[in-house]
Amino acid sequence: MEAAMRELRGRVDGEVEWSERRRAEYSSDASNYRVLPAAVVFPHGDSDVRAVLEFARAEGLGVTARGGGTSVAGNAIGAGIVLDFSRHMNAILELNAQERWARVRPGVVLGELQRAAAPHGLRFGPDPSTQNRCTLGGMIGNNACGPHAVAWGRTSDTVRELRILDGSGTERRLGADLSVLPGLREFTMANLAVLRTEVGRFERQASGYALEHLLPERGSSIAKAFVGTEGTCGLLLDATVELVPVPAATVLVVLGYPDMPTAADDVASVMALRPVAVEGMDARLVDVVRKYRGGVPALPRGGGWLFVEIEGETPEQARETAELLCRSTGAVDSRLVLDGREAKALWAIRADGAGLSGRTPEGNPAWPGWEDAAVPTERLGDYLREFEKLMDEHRVDGLLYGHIGDGCIHVRLDLPIADAPQRFRDFLEEAARQVVSFGGSLSGEHGDGRARSELLRHMYSPAALTAFAEFKALFDPDDVLNPGVLVRPRNIDADLRVAGLLPTPAAGGFAFPADGDLGTAVHRCVGVGKCRADTRASGGFMCPSYLATADEKDSTRARARVLQEVVRGALDWRSDAVAESLDLCLSCKACHSDCPAGVDMATYKSETLHRRYRGRLRPLDHYALGRLPQWLSAATRLPRLANALSGNAILRRIGSRAAGIDSRRPVPELARVSFRRGWNARRKPSLPTTPDQAVAMGEIGKAGAVPVAPAVLLWVDTFTDAFDPEIAWAAVELIESLGHRVVVADQRVCCGLTWISTGQLDGARKRLRATVNALDEHVRAGGLVVGLEPSCSTALREDLPRLLPDDPRAAPVAAAVRTLAEFLEAQPDWTPPDRSDRTVVVQPHCHEHAVSGFAADRRILERTGATVREIAGCCGLAGNFGMQRGHYDVSVAVAENGLLPALRDAPADAVLLADGFSCRTQAAQLAGRSARHLAQFLIGDSGTGRMSR
Repeated sequence: MEAAMRELRGRVDGEVEWSERRRAEYSSDASNYRVLPAAVVFPHGDSDVRAVLEFARAEGLGVTARGGGTSVAGNAIGAGIVLDFSRHMNAILELNAQERWARVRPGVVLGELQRAAAPHGLRFGPDPSTQNRCTLGGMIGNNACGPHAVAWGRTSDTVRELRILDGSGTERRLGADLSVLPGLREFTMANLAVLRTEVGRFERQASGYALEHLLPERGSSIAKAFVGTEGTCGLLLDATVELVPVPAATVLVVLGYPDMPTAADDVASVMALRPVAVEGMDARLVDVVRKYRGGVPALPRGGGWLFVEIEGETPEQARETAELLCRSTGAVDSRLVLDGREAKALWAIRADGAGLSGRTPEGNPAWPGWEDAAVPTERLGDYLREFEKLMDEHRVDGLLYGHIGDGCIHVRLDLPIADAPQRFRDFLEEAARQVVSFGGSLSGEHGDGRARSELLRHMYSPAALTAFAEFKALFDPDDVLNPGVLVRPRNIDADLRVAGLLPTPAAGGFAFPADGDLGTAVHRCVGVGKCRADTRASGGFMCPSYLATADEKDSTRARARVLQEVVRGALDWRSDAVAESLDLCLSCKACHSDCPAGVDMATYKSETLHRRYRGRLRPLDHYALGRLPQWLSAATRLPRLANALSGNAILRRIGSRAAGIDSRRPVPELARVSFRRGWNARRKPSLPTTPDQAVAMGEIGKAGAVPVAPAVLLWVDTFTDAFDPEIAWAAVELIESLGHRVVVADQRVCCGLTWISTGQLDGARKRLRATVNALDEHVRAGGLVVGLEPSCSTALREDLPRLLPDDPRAAPVAAAVRTLAEFLEAQPDWTPPDRSDRTVVVQPHCHEHAVSGFAADRRILERTGATVREIAGCCGLAGNFGMQRGHYDVSVAVAENGLLPALRDAPADAVLLADGFSCRTQAAQLAGRSARHLAQFLIGDSGTGRMSR
């Protein structure tokens, strides 16, 4: 096969890849299924697509088209050649604002089309929750819908003309002329009875082929019939689609009901006022958001809600209609959401539904497979009640949400996939029979794929199934295109990704309390693909390496797929595939918060490096950068000598090469006097080490004595101590100005971050245990630990208890850690200084964004009155990542996605605020801009800045 693939590589301009890593990355989409392809091709244009199809036919291989890979039914995976259209064939070819249409390549992301149409007051109507990463080709393949389908229709309603290659390699232009495909007109006339009675019975009947569009009374549109064929009938080359005007004004109304079935009963009264979107949300899903994201905007009373968007020619008209809606429905309570930010936050719950519902309320993994059944709206309430009984009978659970306005329900269930087919098949078979009994469709939006194609026999007669096969044969007589889907389907319990998966034995690394083991943890990734989206406009940080390279291998999803192959035994921890996959992961932890499924790739990478190198020789940079606190401890004793040596260009190049550091990276200059040396010189009180010392210092009140507030322990991290002691002095001044006494630990302690990021978890555990020993008395006395370096604070908060799960002192110590902003916000009498004359460009730290959030810092900056410009996205240095040889170019590319443009656009007198040492270093080295810490900004020019350099 390798020789054949090399031959194919010589025929096309695009990339042809068949490495273990690449095949693993494309082995799944957002479904439950895993099929390793023979190869993945990234076509540059039509000729590449034609050449691949010709090659596949000659070699007896199938061809599967893929866009964003967000298919939840297994429509975008196959054992032959996978064609990824998203990388190169992603142009908007034309946009005619006057006639309201656009012509696009199949790999265009919907969000890009929306941005291009927006200046003209236009948009593409359908808007699935994945619109910031799904492609138009994928939407056409699945006939995608979204919340606004109730007003603007499905993708099939937008299509004017499609240009395709059919399975024989013939180019065809599909419109409203059946004669372009030989035999289609005759096929239509021969199957009139089936076409008029079994397909197109209600709007959300997405299962099977949409052959109703071939009927003369439906417009004889072969283009519309092609939509929803899931890549089984042709390879899309370009599409002409209609655009719709953006509403002049909209208002979000939230209607509360006792439960979801009752909400569904009221859909008719809601739809009477012609809303542009109607979405349902179960209370238990909202509870998940509250638990993991800290809260949601206020909702009306109820156990289930309808989110209803009303449009109007003016805001006043939209509000009047919204108020009428509240009066005319059977809701127990309602609320008009007039604040745009609140409305956006509520819609975000719906957009992230697939990921948020990836765990049941009990914490069990929940899967797609029966996630988008639809029934006519007049029967939806009764269907939901019966569906709840079915779930109880089969002992499965899940969180409901979906497109209530047109009868489509989304739910992910804790299906017993691991031991399939037991119970798994039984449930799906009965669920199929049940939805059909309500006149419904197995799928209302996502298509059938591998998840439901076998079940079409419950929904359609043998005559209809025969018609489907004949329709496909007209396009693809040799069954080359996406075989195993819709026609001659694979079994629903074949190729399941987690079926038979055994627990992954622990290896002395991290504990995974929320998942049980690493194997379950990496399978959190169900492939929703948000890591491929650019979410910076909404404050997202994920995934910086993918945004820099636009290569699937650098997405969080692809890395998870490779690790899934490892835990199933198909790849070794020490394989090149694993090393290549994780190489450009910055360990920024953004996926930990931004991924709706809660994937934490930084932790998985650290655990993988631990397993890969435990007991083995490591890369040089692991010793140089991974153990940096040890080297800095020695260097701070002779800072002038260390600076002189690192400042010598020849010695620096030699040293960088020996240490695995990119020679283009300057070595940061050590401070003349470290903070610890300066602190000891001032004879400041250190952290008490015994209860008696604590009592004497006011840590613990004596019996009958007036209680004294515990001292505040300032966590003196390695980087602040060695490079930026003035930050620590500013923090001391600030904390002492509030009447608190500042103490530091007697001995040098460490959060272990650099050991963690390089997978040296035994070394990290040793340092964290020493930290717990040093802080335990202080914490037990009620004291807080205030950190200045965000990455160190988050390591103490999150990594400490997971690396010392059996130490009962670890969790209390982690819980005592505060950022400076969090500490200041808790001071009742503290008022931030007036900085209304300042413009601040602030770079939040990725780890802080992911673990504690930046909200406290944001509120303090707002209270200062400063004009704040907040950067979204990683700075690109990310601890040791940007220093390592081979990472410099990607590090700079990541900085160009956020930090560097923000600095170029900022006023000359703007203050760059960055609490992270990496962020400050990146700004200084790439933009020549110095940055300040929040502590320095709040102290201002009157701050001491003493003993700094």
